[in-house]
Amino acid sequence: MSYDEYARELSAALGAAGRSVWAKHDWDSGGWLPLWRHMGDSAGTAAYLWDEWLAPQVRARISEALPRGEADGRRLAVWLAMVHDIGKATPAFACQVEGLAEAMRSQGLKMGSAAQMGKDRSLAPHGMAGQLLLVAWLQDNGWSKRAAQQIGAVVGGHHGVPPSDADLQDALAHRELLYGSASTDAWQRVQRELLDAAASACRIREHLDAWSPVKLPQPSQVLLSALVIVSDWIASNASLYPYFQRTGTAADGRVSRALKQLGLPGRWRPRLPQGSAQDVFAARFSWDEGTRVRPVQEAALAAARAMDEPGMLVIEAPMGEGKTEAALVAAEHMAAVSGAGGCFVALPTMATSNAMFSRLADWAGSLEGIDGSASVFLAHSKAALNDDYTGLPFAGAESADDVERDAAGSRGGGLAAHWWLRGRKKGMLADFAAGTIDQLLFAGLKSRHLALRHLAVAGKVVVIDEAHAYDTYMNTYLDTVLAWLGAYRVPVVVLSATLPARRRRELAEAYCQARRGSPEFDAVEKVQGYPLLTSAVPGGAPQVEAVEASGRRTEVQVEYLDDDPDALARRLETELAGGGCALVVRNTVKRVHATARVLRDRFAGTGVEVSVAHARFVDLDRADKDRELLAAFGPPATVAELGGHRPQNPRIVVASQVAEQSLDIDFDLLVTDLAPVDLVLQRMGRLHRHLRGQGQSERPEGLRTARCLITGADWGQQPPEPDAGSQFVYRRYPLLRAAAALDAHLSAEDGGNTIGGTVVLPDDIDRLVQGAYGPDPIGPSEWQEELGQARESHGIEQAAKADQARAFLLNPPAKPGRSLIGWVNAGVGDTDDSPRGRAQVRNAGESLEVLLLQRRRDGVLTTLSGLGEGRGGIELPTDFAPSEEVGRIAAASAVRLPFPLVAPWVIDRVIDELEQNLLPAWQDKDAHWVAGELLLVLDEDCRTRLAGFDVHYTHQDGLEVTDGH
Repeated sequence: MSYDEYARELSAALGAAGRSVWAKHDWDSGGWLPLWRHMGDSAGTAAYLWDEWLAPQVRARISEALPRGEADGRRLAVWLAMVHDIGKATPAFACQVEGLAEAMRSQGLKMGSAAQMGKDRSLAPHGMAGQLLLVAWLQDNGWSKRAAQQIGAVVGGHHGVPPSDADLQDALAHRELLYGSASTDAWQRVQRELLDAAASACRIREHLDAWSPVKLPQPSQVLLSALVIVSDWIASNASLYPYFQRTGTAADGRVSRALKQLGLPGRWRPRLPQGSAQDVFAARFSWDEGTRVRPVQEAALAAARAMDEPGMLVIEAPMGEGKTEAALVAAEHMAAVSGAGGCFVALPTMATSNAMFSRLADWAGSLEGIDGSASVFLAHSKAALNDDYTGLPFAGAESADDVERDAAGSRGGGLAAHWWLRGRKKGMLADFAAGTIDQLLFAGLKSRHLALRHLAVAGKVVVIDEAHAYDTYMNTYLDTVLAWLGAYRVPVVVLSATLPARRRRELAEAYCQARRGSPEFDAVEKVQGYPLLTSAVPGGAPQVEAVEASGRRTEVQVEYLDDDPDALARRLETELAGGGCALVVRNTVKRVHATARVLRDRFAGTGVEVSVAHARFVDLDRADKDRELLAAFGPPATVAELGGHRPQNPRIVVASQVAEQSLDIDFDLLVTDLAPVDLVLQRMGRLHRHLRGQGQSERPEGLRTARCLITGADWGQQPPEPDAGSQFVYRRYPLLRAAAALDAHLSAEDGGNTIGGTVVLPDDIDRLVQGAYGPDPIGPSEWQEELGQARESHGIEQAAKADQARAFLLNPPAKPGRSLIGWVNAGVGDTDDSPRGRAQVRNAGESLEVLLLQRRRDGVLTTLSGLGEGRGGIELPTDFAPSEEVGRIAAASAVRLPFPLVAPWVIDRVIDELEQNLLPAWQDKDAHWVAGELLLVLDEDCRTRLAGFDVHYTHQDGLEVTDGH
């Protein structure tokens, strides 16, 4: 039947009383919709989404327990979408609009006014009421209550939170809210009439007996819930489905017109990539004739081809080996096998997500099986500031007219940031997305509309990059999410250069929903080799394969350096005497600033440039800093593309952890604070990363051997004592294990205790990582007592973090037949990609972001002076909202405050002082760029006082906070 037929058949089966029940009302225009019309709109929308939009692997999961497979799945989904608002046919809801309620009273549906019914109405919200009505109707049709609750909870949770048993009992105790006066059964007759008519219109009545014994898996229930929510949201969009202005019905073709106007891109229909690995990779990534596929890339495609059902593939390989390309090609094959309709790449930071977005878009644009255009999304809170994302077609379309115009102008294919698939709750429903790991971890957080997050990932292949970068708290969420992804049969690709063997096993066990320590997973932890591929399919034994290395090797001479800024300055003066570029990585921004000051003093007037890179720049400056680094230290092709050049004079970049992963940059010499060993190795990956010569300046003679100086600890102590700031960031035990692993490796090579040695990348990566994170004691005997004490403290702390994470952690999938009642009980409520939301899945502590603005001497408020491309010093209105363009510049002047200003004992005072800068005119809904933001206003010298601290900002060094006493 056509998408318009559902409403037509439903309406024809109703009497006057059933047709009088209302569902929607607009106070401004007086427009309204009868319930039957919204039921028909929702059903037609759901049928369309099933046919044209849902990925086959989602349809398969919904349908897997039903007798007639996907034919039953479609019927069930459309029917639930039709009846989701049946709870509006109750006195508790209908009394809210007196004029519409009076029309219903005239048809025998008696009810009091909203005032007369009072606060008790809140005990029976229409979602919960609908669940109770549907369960009762199913029981009347021969279902057990347990079976009926599986279906009823989908209706009960369509506003984002399935009710609890206690909520349902409270509603049942107030039957007058559901059924009206005990002296009449008029309400029950209308409710049965609507449900009977819906069953007939959706052709499900003849299937009820076959469905009643089905034990519907929880993943199926979640996906049905999400589909109902999406259908309801689309059908509730008044631009697509206009309200009636008077009595009567809409013209025929209403649903078809709305769906055409909606213009959702057709789903990706992936095809198995054909040909040799060389052919596939060259086609997908536009390789030139001289580029050859690397062994790990070839092996990853072969491993994916060997998996005849959805599973997990873990790729461990050195930095620079093309793991990302390997993951995307494997994802293409896995998508074709599973029926996925898209891909999500999860990364540690916004910076890595921004860099990945362009690569993902280029890959998606090369794929076969995309008809028309595909929807894409950059999934983090600053996506609206990314020009690559906002410049895509459909971005910014607000009205249906705009959508239709943009869609007409965009026909012929391509990628689109679709107008409807925008926002923090809908964006991840797009076909292809790159974003922060938070977006994936949110699928394990008990929160409102959690089902939508599950639908967003259940139809994709999920790629998890930099899997080593997540701590115990985040891994607790990640393991829960992996259990659900395994239950959904979502293909997963995990990438890491430095993954501990124990963590590899935990990932596989989580995805396969195996208990920890299962014997069949022993090989995942015990097989040695590097690079390494691990494949795991739920219900099967994991496979582990060592892969041939590509032959790329970098020998890094390692030395220990005293943690003394003057000693560092003297050493760099010697090392850079013949030219060259050095990277100094500090573990805290405070150490970045302190180091930069000493080095600038030392090299003043010598021609040696000293710059900094860290995360405490406003967004606009941070983006400029990243471009500057790539233009100077990026791959030769990137340098040329950005119009830059390798520095001719000596250059020192003092950076925080932003240099570890987010930027493809190359230096002649590395100095790094002691960090967990996997991060030290990541930093070493910035040494001699790109081939120089061949028209480029050769490296200075004294720096043609890669060297790493490790500082940030007192090497004279046994064991070494790490810097206090480093211990705050990474904790003492991982730092001591890193020192022990390095000591064992370097001492063994030199035959005794030494102050240095050689690390060969990638040959030594696995040995160092497994040594640092393995269970065996490591390091000199005189270290063991302190290592043991640190390990005990660390274990207690990690257990506490895991327990803390479980406070709002979703349970793994329950046994089939268990309903979603109470699924997200005791959750966090409505959360999203905000500082509060991210804190739930990252355990990041208090976080506070502010917009940095400036006040001139004459009192005029401006954007920061000195921002590039004419963005600095723009005058800002204070008695009305800034324009769209100026508001975006102001929003891009955000920076996160450092710990001294967000410590528990000072943050309340900080917020109180910042709130003094709030501008009422900026809180208007039209000022969406700046509404609700806290403003930190600097003087004309870019200084201010905040909660007793001195705050200073420069475009050269970013935000600095010092004790003002």
